Amino acid sequence: MKTETIAIHAGNHTDESSRAVIQPIILSTTFERGLNGDFPGGHIYSRSSNPNRASLESVLAKLENGVDAASFSSGNAAGMAVFQSLSPGTHIIAPDDMYHGLRNQLKNLFAGILTLDFIDVNDIDVLQQHIQPETGLIWLETPSNPLLKITDIKTVVAIAKTHDIKVVCDNTFATPICQQPIALGADMVMHSATKYFGGHSDLMGGALITAEKSDWWQKIRQVQEMGGAIPSPMDCYMLVRSIKTLPYRVKGHVHNAQLLAEYLDQHPAVERVMYPGLTSHPQHGIAKQQMLAFGGMLSFIVKGNEEDTHNVINKLQLFTRATSLGGVESLIEHRATVEGPDTKTPRNLLRVSVGLEHIEDLIADLKQALS
Repeated sequence: MKTETIAIHAGNHTDESSRAVIQPIILSTTFERGLNGDFPGGHIYSRSSNPNRASLESVLAKLENGVDAASFSSGNAAGMAVFQSLSPGTHIIAPDDMYHGLRNQLKNLFAGILTLDFIDVNDIDVLQQHIQPETGLIWLETPSNPLLKITDIKTVVAIAKTHDIKVVCDNTFATPICQQPIALGADMVMHSATKYFGGHSDLMGGALITAEKSDWWQKIRQVQEMGGAIPSPMDCYMLVRSIKTLPYRVKGHVHNAQLLAEYLDQHPAVERVMYPGLTSHPQHGIAKQQMLAFGGMLSFIVKGNEEDTHNVINKLQLFTRATSLGGVESLIEHRATVEGPDTKTPRNLLRVSVGLEHIEDLIADLKQALS
């Protein structure tokens, strides 16, 4: 099946008891045993599994071309499940511009448990120099947040395989509509489902999708089931509902982002635009090879200082000043403020989650704010 069909059908089934076309929300926390002590419905207790969660995980796995998926209460919980599954002393290589929430998680919660190197993973020589006998995981994030760097997934995977190192790719910015890391060789894909999967800024969730049901995957499943950082049946139901429109929503985000990036790229008050769909992007060639589309996120650097940058934000009328991304409304954020004193983000950078408003209205709003 094609992606649009998978998004609609892989997480849905007709209810057997009522024949309802849309599956019901199953709120029960426990499920009846059969006469022989088995569980004919396939579920025991909702921390371990639930019909709505099973539907969500089915569509997630199929969208990413994986064999199984595990859903979580947030993207951070999904990332943490990967780190919790690793043996103490495991060395992780991660991008130097890794999403700050997971970077701080590693630095603060796993200090003394795991060892870390945050490097420019796009520099192959630097990457190879940092591989150690204890290296067990290379974490990728492409496009990266908020610098929109592109990592050549196939190249990193090839290096990792020669050292028996696992590769996990945060695919939140791209979504499976724009990029499929498992098809490029990654062992696992991570998502903050709060973003494009939810798509309306009213749900939280996280997901991991695996290329194979290995012992490592079983350990991650144990972290999910025993740790209990799971989404509620209602959240699972709403995510399945939202995913049905994901392919078409993302096409709209991509359309608007490309046109907005092209406009900003020519604006005299803009120093630089970071969007992989622009030929001026340093890794545009790689993005063109490995991405199906270039995504709905962009960043741009304002000519001037931090005060000038805040002046631009404060004059905007359609773009909401807020964190997060992937909703139908356009959001803008001064990332350096959010990320704290150790950020590598320029102080005059603005990150934009391009929404589904009419592109002429978005351009007009930025035009008046940059004037």
